[in-house]
Amino acid sequence: MSYEMIALLMFASMVVALISGQLVFAGIGFVASAAALMLYGPGAMDLPFNQVFKLFNWYAMLTLPMFIYMGYILAESGIAEDLYRALHVWFGRFTGGLAIGTIFLMVIISAMNGLSVAGMAIGATIALPEMIRRGYDKVLISGVVQGGSSLGILIPPSVVLVLYGMIARQPVSKLWFAGVGPGLLMAALFIIYIYVRVKLNPKLAPALTDDELNMPLREKLALARAGIIPFVIFFFMTGLFVFGVTSLVESSAVGAASATLAAVVKGRFTWPIIRGTALKTLNVSCMFMWLILAALAFGTVFDGLGAVKAIEFLFVKQWDLNPWTIIIMMQLSFIIMGMFLDDTAMLVIVAPLYIPLVKALDLGFDNQLIWYGILYTITCQIAYITPPFGYNLFLMRSLAPKEISLIDIYRSIWPFAAIMFFTIIILMVFPQIALWLPAHMNVKG
Repeated sequence: MSYEMIALLMFASMVVALISGQLVFAGIGFVASAAALMLYGPGAMDLPFNQVFKLFNWYAMLTLPMFIYMGYILAESGIAEDLYRALHVWFGRFTGGLAIGTIFLMVIISAMNGLSVAGMAIGATIALPEMIRRGYDKVLISGVVQGGSSLGILIPPSVVLVLYGMIARQPVSKLWFAGVGPGLLMAALFIIYIYVRVKLNPKLAPALTDDELNMPLREKLALARAGIIPFVIFFFMTGLFVFGVTSLVESSAVGAASATLAAVVKGRFTWPIIRGTALKTLNVSCMFMWLILAALAFGTVFDGLGAVKAIEFLFVKQWDLNPWTIIIMMQLSFIIMGMFLDDTAMLVIVAPLYIPLVKALDLGFDNQLIWYGILYTITCQIAYITPPFGYNLFLMRSLAPKEISLIDIYRSIWPFAAIMFFTIIILMVFPQIALWLPAHMNVKG
């Protein structure tokens, strides 16, 4: 059997394992180990063993549990809920103010957690009932929470970008800075869309009454103080990192410690919260570690067969495709896979193929893998909210109030998915939106 046929068989076996409902890391890891054993004999069993040590030698891995813990402790201790109450007062007088405030909430939660799950949970359980009670359109606000929560995997500290950086062997700090511009651009486009749509149809977001917004100055100050805690944590954590005082890992420890201190000061650092946060942090961290381990093992065998070189020869030499045509084909394949798989599964499946191919293409600018990491992440955001199996769709259905049906959820996501598509096009035309900041930041780690 030719090496090309073996590579194709490996890829097909992995897809079958995932379609059959196996755990992602188990299916990919099994195919990698079985292929290595059949190709290279008993000595190949050292392959997964060596990948474990390679994984544990990646210092940036320590950031994963730190940032995951920070996001969960802020959510579990109610600090994020305090922030939403503050945003409710600050933005209540604007057109569509609660919906715009929810986008701001999602951005801030994203900047403290790195996952879309926390933002979705907070938005669905805190923001949605408040907006429904005040007569906001169900379809509009469902899209606001789903689109806004997806920012968690783009705005730093993004856990997905940590995963991409480890597999693509790119500096996580540069990927994070590359995500700032596109993340804020997308959030701004969301806000503009909400404002314009509500201006055109004010019935979608009724204005709040003076009775709802007027409160004693003492209450306003208390609300402001409670809402400002997440800002202080975020700027303290990232400020030390940006100015070179702390490394990437040290910054994550500062964030985790600050969030814990905030929970203690507010009297919410109780045993149930500690236990719940620890279990969730352990669960998510272990999932990511197993995925990375499986990806490393599969990529080593796959690349050893010369599959990457064969695909590069097919696309670039034999078919003579334009580099941008190849990039567009890759993005479309991500979107199709995203209808059935989550972001980490997609990355693990195609990383052995796509990352070396992007590196080999001549797109006319430097740091192509950093730029492509942002494109991949935005595509994952689209996949999160794309039917039939978008992850956020079903998470929203399980968390949202009963007034919001699955049909409402499906109808709500299309404008936000279109904005994400538009952001990808902008980044293809103007890649420096993602690359300018990392090129001008000199940070540790």
